[in-house]
Formats: sequence, C-alpha cells, structure tokens
Amino acid sequence: MADLVKRRSNPVVVQTLRSAAAATIAYVVALEISSEPAPLTAPLTALLVVQVTLYATLTTGIRRVNAVVVGVVIAIAFSALVGLSWWSLGLIILASLTAGHFVRVSEFVPEVAISAMLVLGVTQVTNTAWDRVLETLIGAVVGLLFNFLLAPPVWVETAGKSIEDLARRMRQLLLHMAEELGSHTPVERAAARLHEARRLDHDIAQVDGALRQAEDSVRLNPRVKEGLLHRVVLRTGLDTLEICTVVLRVLTRTLTDLAKERTEEPLFPPDVAEELYELFVHMASAVEAFAVLVTSPVSANAEEAESRLANELAKAHTSRNHVARTLLRRVQEHPQQWQLHGALLAEADRILAELDMEQRSKRLMEELDRSAREKHERFPLLAKAQRRFRRGRAERRTAG
Repeated sequence: MADLVKRRSNPVVVQTLRSAAAATIAYVVALEISSEPAPLTAPLTALLVVQVTLYATLTTGIRRVNAVVVGVVIAIAFSALVGLSWWSLGLIILASLTAGHFVRVSEFVPEVAISAMLVLGVTQVTNTAWDRVLETLIGAVVGLLFNFLLAPPVWVETAGKSIEDLARRMRQLLLHMAEELGSHTPVERAAARLHEARRLDHDIAQVDGALRQAEDSVRLNPRVKEGLLHRVVLRTGLDTLEICTVVLRVLTRTLTDLAKERTEEPLFPPDVAEELYELFVHMASAVEAFAVLVTSPVSANAEEAESRLANELAKAHTSRNHVARTLLRRVQEHPQQWQLHGALLAEADRILAELDMEQRSKRLMEELDRSAREKHERFPLLAKAQRRFRRGRAERRTAG
C-alpha cells in the first residue's frame, strides 16, 4: 500500500496520467466540434501542450498554435498558386522553415513545415486547413485548462534530491581521498580520483536540468507560495556546489602531482596525513550539511542543518590551521614541492569560503535583488502599481 501511494505521488507518474487524460479529453471534444472523422491533431496538440510545468504549458501552447496557423496559411497560399508537385513541396518546406524562425516558435519550427505539408497534400484544402486549425486550438485550450484546473506537479523536491545526491558524491570522493593521504598512492589511483572529480561536471549538468524544471514548476503555479524564494535558494546552492566541484577537481589534480613526485613513499608523513584526514572529513561533512540546508523547505525550521554546517566549518578551519603549521615545519623535507602544499591549503580555503553561511546569505540577497530588477525592467507598469499599493498601505497604517 505504501508503495502504491508513493507511485501515485511520483511526479513522473502524475505527469503521465495527466498527459493521457488531457489527450483523451481533447479527442472527445474535437469529435463533437470538428467535421473530421478522426481529429487526431487535437489530442496530439494537447499531449504536447501539457508539459511538466504550468509556465511551460502556457509558452508551449502559444508557440505551437502559432506554428500550426502559420503553416496552414502558407499551405493555402501555395495551393491556390501552384498546387502540389516535387518542386512546390521543396519550396513550401523552405518557406515554412524560414517563416518559423521569423515568427519565433522556437522548437516548433519543424511543426510549421509539417502543418503546411499535411494541408497541401489533401484535396479539399480550405476545409481541411481550417479543421486542422480548429483541432489545434481545441488541443491547446484543453491542455491549458487542464493545467489551470489541475495544477502540474511541483518538481522542487526532485531537484532538492538531485542536489543532495550530488553533495553525497562529493562527500564520498573527499572521504576516499582522505583515506589515501597517509599511504603510498600509485599515480594510477590518484589519476582515477581526478577522473572521478571530472565526472562530477556531468552530474552538475544533470542537476542543473532538474533545477531548471523545478524553477519552471513554481512559476505561475497556484500550489506554490514564495516561488521566487524557492528558486533563488536552490539556484544559489547549486552555484556554490558547482564552484566547490571545480575546486575539488583542482584538489585532486594537486594530489595527483604529488603522487607523481612521491612514487616510493606516502603522500604525507603520518602526522600531516592525520591532520589532513580530519580536514577532509570535516569538509566532506560540511558539503553534505550545506546541501541539506539549501534543500530544506523554506517555511520549515532549518536551524539543525545550519548548526551542523557551522559546527563542521569551525572544525574544518581549526584542522586547516593545524595542517598549515605542520606543513610549515616539514617544508624542508620536500622543498621542491612546497608550492603543492600551498596549493592544497588554498584549495581547502576556497571550498570552506564558498560554504560559509555569510557568503551564502550574500549570494541570496544579490540574487533576490537581481530578480527584482529584472522584474521591474520587464514589467514597469506592474512594478509601479506594486509600489503605489505598498505606499498606500503604509500610509493607512500610519494614519491608523
């Protein structure tokens, strides 16, 4: 039973059921209105219009209807002038694709040519053309109403899980590196850690895709409060982890260079390795705590995650200072590699600085200010009305 409930609440399952239901309803409506015996354009349009977010549904529906109408108009013009032949087919495809770019239908540029070819290929061009437009409008309207009445899934939780999974992979890499600091590390093993760090770039791209979907899902969605705050918190959190991923890759490169120089001995002496181990462990825990903090619900109490992050960062800074002093004492043992020791400390400092809570608060404020500026520039009249409303409310409170 628990598994069934979980599947029913899964966004992928919900979206699949919604798309199937919208396409079926569009077909039933088109059967009643259109003169076509099998108006399949309506369910096809509904299926494409009912995207994973309400914001995408609105933008996709408008672009798709625009693409179909432009294609039909081009087909009517060609059928009246030249009819269907091999050269007219080539011309209509060329004209349709060119017109699709001019009317800015984005990914539906091929749909302009498809609509034009389908309409041009039938005999009763005029009736069929407007039937196709009618079916497209039916499918688009059904898709839009479906998303207005039954709001699409919110993908914030899915994006949050992706961010946490990324942080766990970063944590595991740091822990594996920490375990090898006091032992002899073959160059091949150090290089394998470097390749593992490079693969995190691919993970970042996947998480970014999930986050973009989540950002769209909270736009114009009546089920979501504080949608802008959701987007900003997750986006700034991912930006921080992305920077940490780059620094982590550089850190693995530094250890690989050390492994090339120390082929017959451990990477570090036992006392240095022990202190570095503690530093890496605290950095790994801080990365995971940071991900938990940024993915916690905005309205929930995130004090526990914030306290854990602050604690791990404090311990990491203490360990870092111990490492610096120990490396300074031992610099004469490997004077030719002192720059790698300095690079190691600099990379640890950068990771800790990126995870710092003051840095996070600063980024949040900067992103909120940037979003507010963009909104004011895009909708000046709306921004002016909001300022007047707030000013009037403040004056009423003062008068009261």
